[in-house]
Amino acid sequence: MAECEVCGNDYYLAFEVIAAGRKHVFDSFECAIQMMAPICEHCQCKVIGHGVEVGGQFFCCAHCARLTTSADVKDRAA
Repeated sequence: MAECEVCGNDYYLAFEVIAAGRKHVFDSFECAIQMMAPICEHCQCKVIGHGVEVGGQFFCCAHCARLTTSADVKDRAA
C-alpha cells in the first residue's frame, strides 16, 4: 500500500503521477487535483480542464483571462 501525499491515507489503490520529473502518490483524483492543479489568477478556482495561459499566468477560461489581462483571448477558435 502507498500513502497519499495530501491526506495521508494508506490505500491499496493509490496511484502515482509523474510530473516535471517528480513522482507523486495519491489515493484519489480529488487529492491529485488539490495538490497539482493550477489556480485561476482571477477567480481562484482550480483549473482542471484545458484552461488558458497568458504570459505565464493560468486562468480557468478566456473570460477570466480577459478580465485580468489585456490579451484578446477566445475560448474557441473559429
